[in-house]
Amino acid sequence: MVEKMIDQNPNIYLFNPTCEYAVANQNANWQPNRILQKMESDLSSLSMFFGSKNDFVLVDTLPSPEFIASLKQLKIDIPNFVLKNESLQNQQFINSPKNKLLPWGWSPASHKFLAPLKKSCSSEFQHSPVLNWLPEHREITSRKFALEVLTQLQVTVKNVFILPAEKKPKICTTQNDFEDAIKLWEKVMIKAPWSSSGRGLQPITKAPVHPKVWEKVLGIVKEQGYALVEPLLKKALDLALLFEIKKGKVEHLGNSYFYTNSKGQYEGNYLNGFPDTIDKAILDFADFMVGEIRQPLINAIENSKMATFYEGYFGVDTLVYFDKNKLKINPCLEINVRYTMGLLALRLEKLISKNKKGIFSTYFIPGKTFSDFKNEMEVQHPLKIVDNKIESGFFILTEARTDSLFGAYILV
Repeated sequence: MVEKMIDQNPNIYLFNPTCEYAVANQNANWQPNRILQKMESDLSSLSMFFGSKNDFVLVDTLPSPEFIASLKQLKIDIPNFVLKNESLQNQQFINSPKNKLLPWGWSPASHKFLAPLKKSCSSEFQHSPVLNWLPEHREITSRKFALEVLTQLQVTVKNVFILPAEKKPKICTTQNDFEDAIKLWEKVMIKAPWSSSGRGLQPITKAPVHPKVWEKVLGIVKEQGYALVEPLLKKALDLALLFEIKKGKVEHLGNSYFYTNSKGQYEGNYLNGFPDTIDKAILDFADFMVGEIRQPLINAIENSKMATFYEGYFGVDTLVYFDKNKLKINPCLEINVRYTMGLLALRLEKLISKNKKGIFSTYFIPGKTFSDFKNEMEVQHPLKIVDNKIESGFFILTEARTDSLFGAYILV
């Protein structure tokens, strides 16, 4: 496998979606808990959808020939797969020329893990702002940084539909701070500075606050130094703007239409636009507001620390909400300074027929394997492929082994 590296220097991909927790922890030896390790392992091949046939994806288990054959039905450019632990002990692999190291997200832990491969990377990577971990990287991946960008947008975007200043999140460090915010807004959402996919969230909707909830909230402050509190808004739509930043310049790549559960946790992405069931007035408002905020958002990022200290993909989550019966938008709910499922969804749209809509989702149901789920779904939603595109049905994006607890799939 290693001799394939000669044609053109490959990129090396690593799927580590727990990167925010690693950033919060700050220790380069940090490890996710057992269930999160299993999630990273079961989904480790997902980065292949960003790579080309010359690249390498670090995985825990090599995909089977059957799984590779299923991908080839869609004419996917399949990269090479290499076992994580073996690759980092194989001198030939370590020394072979490479282009860039592309983890899902950078953290002290991912830097330490990938360190043996750095010296054989391209000159461009050696001079990039992500070559080594810096304190500024921790700052720009926090929700506090997103709050700074939001504050700027509230000043620069002259539009009555933008989240008003009095509803801007507050930084809290004591129980009194939280109590003041609850007094002001009644229903609130408390967020950890570093967490992802809607984890690290604690809604408070009634008083008095349960002691267990105080324990959780003050635990966030103890671990991460502070928490953010914002009013609980009546959601109409989730939408993210997707970007790439290189040499301080930001390029808009597209938008991500995603959906979350009642707790605000990510569940999946719509492919080829929102489903027809969503109110057209909401969609028209979202389209118009994306046009209003896109350039001010790019300007704010290009004039921030992020332009100096980061290179790569990122996504900005927004929230369209009801203010009484009017629609408004929080133009910068959070910034994900890493690859995102929305970026992946943009790639996956190319796999389905142009006139078809679908969803991309990740799977986890305690007590039921991804393999069992796949067998049921293939019966309920038989796959139909026309001209190497999914016309309808269920298609797996990660292998459904007998022990796979997590998975990813498309349903058209």
